[in-house]
Amino acid sequence: MASVTQEEPKAGAEDRERTSSPAARREGGGFFTIYKPTQGKVTRLATGAGIALLIGMTMWFLYTEVPAYFAEALRPPQANTNYLWWNILVLVVGLALAALGWRLINKPSNAEFLIATDSEMKKVNWTTRKQLWGSTKVVILFMFMIAGILFIVDMVFHYIFYFLNVLKFAPFEM
Repeated sequence: MASVTQEEPKAGAEDRERTSSPAARREGGGFFTIYKPTQGKVTRLATGAGIALLIGMTMWFLYTEVPAYFAEALRPPQANTNYLWWNILVLVVGLALAALGWRLINKPSNAEFLIATDSEMKKVNWTTRKQLWGSTKVVILFMFMIAGILFIVDMVFHYIFYFLNVLKFAPFEM
């Protein structure tokens, strides 16, 4: 019995075009390549701003608070030490966190989620200013009504417990 082997077709001109296109290079590009750069910009920028805020707060905490915890252990007595090495370490941590944040935003699965989130946010029916103001007034009105009802119920129970000698002082008597 003779075996028949099939030869794989050679890459044609259109295959070479497809693999050398900017989109194909972008998806498999380097570290600083943005995955699908034209989609989900607002959501990615907001996520990036949130990550930048977290990184800034982390760096501020490391810079201001952490040396105080280790001041006695790190500093010999009667020595005026400069914590330059600590400042450099804080910068390195900040840069590492920024690189991690960049990678997380541009990882294809996360980027697809942010793109889908952005497209869903465009479908949302946002309330008008008039509707928002009306809803706010209703919430504030009910908040004061509930506070008044709870105050009255509290005073009733306070008087009941005062007359049963559970409490030794009357309401509003100090």
